[in-house]
Amino acid sequence: MNIKITGSGSSIPHQIQPNLSFSNNSFYDAEGTPISNPNEEIIEKFKAITGIEQRRYIKDNETVSDIAVEAAQNAIEDAQLDAETLDYIIVAHNVGDIALNSNQVNTLPSLASKVKAGLKIKSPNCVAYDILFGCPGWVEGVIQAKAFIKAGMAKKCLVVGADTLSRVLDQSDRDSMIYADGAGATVVEEVEGDGGILSHKTATYTFEGEAEFIFYGPSNSNGKGTKYIKMHGRKVYEFALSNVPAAIKECLEAAGESIDDVKKIFIHQANLKMDDAIIKRLYRLYKKPMPEGVLPMNIQEFGNSSVATVPTLFDLIRKENYGGHELHQGDLIIFASVGAGMNINAITYRV
Repeated sequence: MNIKITGSGSSIPHQIQPNLSFSNNSFYDAEGTPISNPNEEIIEKFKAITGIEQRRYIKDNETVSDIAVEAAQNAIEDAQLDAETLDYIIVAHNVGDIALNSNQVNTLPSLASKVKAGLKIKSPNCVAYDILFGCPGWVEGVIQAKAFIKAGMAKKCLVVGADTLSRVLDQSDRDSMIYADGAGATVVEEVEGDGGILSHKTATYTFEGEAEFIFYGPSNSNGKGTKYIKMHGRKVYEFALSNVPAAIKECLEAAGESIDDVKKIFIHQANLKMDDAIIKRLYRLYKKPMPEGVLPMNIQEFGNSSVATVPTLFDLIRKENYGGHELHQGDLIIFASVGAGMNINAITYRV
């Protein structure tokens, strides 16, 4: 018996926000000084670094629980599962439900409870809870689902990653162009046959100030009042390059698998240049070049939707051969993420 993903689903918001939508923003640096460079130049430099050309935002009348329910429904249908048989619903997010133009974060009840209600699951034995783990939340949710199943506490789990970062943006911060909305979900259960989760690795770094790399802070334009999502981009970049490749290598070696057999690496869509550098450095640890086609990316089209990036990309490729990528039974793949905490995790998985 093995623990596998038997269904996947996603909810990709329909509102497209191209880079040009930031043309009239007034940008300030972290010290509150206006940035004198023309916005056209700022946006072009941003695109060159991140690869992002556009991102997706939810509709004005929606919240994150709405798209989380949609992704969950799609995953359940894909798994051909009776939702009443689910033992756990694990929802990873970072900012909860936030209505448009509201500064009020709503996490009561949990998003998982809202998802369960939206799915109209009657059984009280289906336990619903949230996980706050930065961008690696969905990967960590899958690891927890695997632990529950292996321990005999569950047979079937639904793991959702959903965030609406468009509701916590500081429009005067250039980093606001990175963030997006989205939701992805998977059904994880014990099945007969080969494959599934082979190994996993998780780490949290806080001792050297890493807990402050991604945080809530005031607007760059006035330095007070409402707080927004903020990050020390250079520190995040350096941290990721220093620690993520080794974590993935450790995870792969724990599975007893060879880097030569890895077909795809589904890494958190944080920054195109950073993700590419991480995976090149991973292969450098093996004294090998990064193979062409091993690193699927969709950040160019969808932006950084936090916990939703990995399950959304996986769902698109699994079902639609997105971007020319495809998966076949028996393929060895890796899920990996890095984010606020600072947290890192990875899963070695055979399709």
